Amino acid sequence: MKLKHYLLFLLMAISAQPVWAEWSGSVTYEYRHFPNEPLNPVQHNDNSSIALQPEYHHQWDNGRQLFSFIPYIREDEHDDARSQTDIRELSWLKAGDIWELRLGIRKVFWGVTESQHLVDVINQSDLAANTDGEDKLGQPMLNLALIGDYGTLDLFVLPYFRERTFPGEKGRLRGEYYVDTEQDAIYQSEDKEKHIDYAARWAKSVGVWDIGLSHFYGTSRAPRFDIGFNNKGQPVLVPVYDLIHQTGLDVQATIDSWLLKLEYIHRSSDLESYNASTTGLEYTWYGIFTSPTDLGLVLEYLHDDRDDKATTPFENDVLLGLRFAFNDTQSTDALLGIITDADKDTTIYSIEASRRLGDAWKLSLEARYYEKVDATDQLIYSIRDDDYIQMELAYYF
Repeated sequence: MKLKHYLLFLLMAISAQPVWAEWSGSVTYEYRHFPNEPLNPVQHNDNSSIALQPEYHHQWDNGRQLFSFIPYIREDEHDDARSQTDIRELSWLKAGDIWELRLGIRKVFWGVTESQHLVDVINQSDLAANTDGEDKLGQPMLNLALIGDYGTLDLFVLPYFRERTFPGEKGRLRGEYYVDTEQDAIYQSEDKEKHIDYAARWAKSVGVWDIGLSHFYGTSRAPRFDIGFNNKGQPVLVPVYDLIHQTGLDVQATIDSWLLKLEYIHRSSDLESYNASTTGLEYTWYGIFTSPTDLGLVLEYLHDDRDDKATTPFENDVLLGLRFAFNDTQSTDALLGIITDADKDTTIYSIEASRRLGDAWKLSLEARYYEKVDATDQLIYSIRDDDYIQMELAYYF
């Protein structure tokens, strides 16, 4: 069925049913201050951007069917690669008694740990938005969820691959060479971005335990890189996307004030096979010093058995964090974190905080500082002068 025929059928179905519909969304102004000069003089200093994310949700059939549309537009002051128009979600949901069918573009999140989400493999990371990997692009998919006493079994068919976004030539938080996404990426599969990927995840709660077991086969969301040349003859990085198998396990136990967490993956390709894990715990003191404030202590260990050959910055690192929830009418919270390499002196300090202003506004603060970065920590060493403080002011409608 062609897209226009499908949309016409959908509109006819909606018009024939009692419906509930709602528009909402946000407009966000972001400002980043970089106290250090960039390593490359073509990169910008302080930077601003503005983003619009409206949301439309339409429900009918006594709540058993839902249509969602979430576009996203960002305009960046200096970095063209960071300016984008994307569809975060354009999906239809049909719910039965023991199943749910979802079709379209969606975002799916897997994971339990704070520092990184190893098992989260469905959606592509939007590194142009933020290098922490938390921002994701919408992923086309067919998702069937089977629900029963055995838990929930999610089956995914992913018919189209989306390339990762990166800061551009003028952008910050990038290495000596920038990733040139204007060039054609290199794929192991002859079908390139049209390779059909598959995934499955079983999840179940057993007592205090929440368990998820997943497997993915398809084009890796995390590329490796070849050296190429841009249209100016300058060296650049060209993404290379391999086919991988990834088996993942995520576990969380809630025991009184304790959270015990684990994410583990085994990933294999024609080039390598390795294991990576994040294990940790979180303890929360409720109402410290007889105040409304809750204080959480977060401790995690990050391991990748590729050691210095790892394509992530964390192969033998420890996270220590403090999480504050002030439980006030403005929903003020803050997370202070330190990630330290267990073998070297490399240390990353981070702050994330937010507070509502009235009924429709929210102020957020984010900061990262890199200290004593070892030259062998190549990924972090390449952005060692990209400390920054970021402020976001969002209006919700």
